[in-house]
Amino acid sequence: MSIKTAATRSGMTRIQSALKLARRGRDLLEQKRSILMNELIGRVKEASEIQDSIRSIFEEAYFSLQMANITMGIDNVEKIALRVPEEERFIVRLRSVMGIDIPETDRIEPDVSPVYSMGGIATGPSSVLDNAYVNARRLIPMIARLAEIETSVYRLAIQIRKTVRRVNALEKVFIPGSEKRIKLIAAALDENEREDLTRIKLSSQ
Repeated sequence: MSIKTAATRSGMTRIQSALKLARRGRDLLEQKRSILMNELIGRVKEASEIQDSIRSIFEEAYFSLQMANITMGIDNVEKIALRVPEEERFIVRLRSVMGIDIPETDRIEPDVSPVYSMGGIATGPSSVLDNAYVNARRLIPMIARLAEIETSVYRLAIQIRKTVRRVNALEKVFIPGSEKRIKLIAAALDENEREDLTRIKLSSQ
């Protein structure tokens, strides 16, 4: 169907309404993208800081563990390690950010004193093992927080990518196409009016 045949004011009004809605949608999506990007940047920065802390504490814990292996014997350290209770205090909640479920873990307070038992194992001084234990326990809340942040970053990145695609579809396809159609219909309507006016003048002669 030609644009001239399809050119009606009601049709142009419908396209103008859709165009107005598309522009409003684009603006809202831009705001959403900005909010998500700020959230993402903040979490990436925090993740970097936590990774640095984890690296430092892990080095301390690993050094203490090596010293414990030397002074107490690897077999004894392994037997004691098997008696350390597993961490079961992980509680994950979900918080909505612009419709995205972001995980949050309840803060875990690290144990400040060892809770394992020597169980009659003949060992030397245990202070190095205590240091390894304490440092390892300090890592648990950090690792939980890092896992939370990395999951959030992944979900935010996916949503940002989807939002960018929608913005691009509106900006580069729908909005320009609608504007072009409106111009073509307006031009066709003007041409129809000129033809009608010409016919009226000719019929009145």
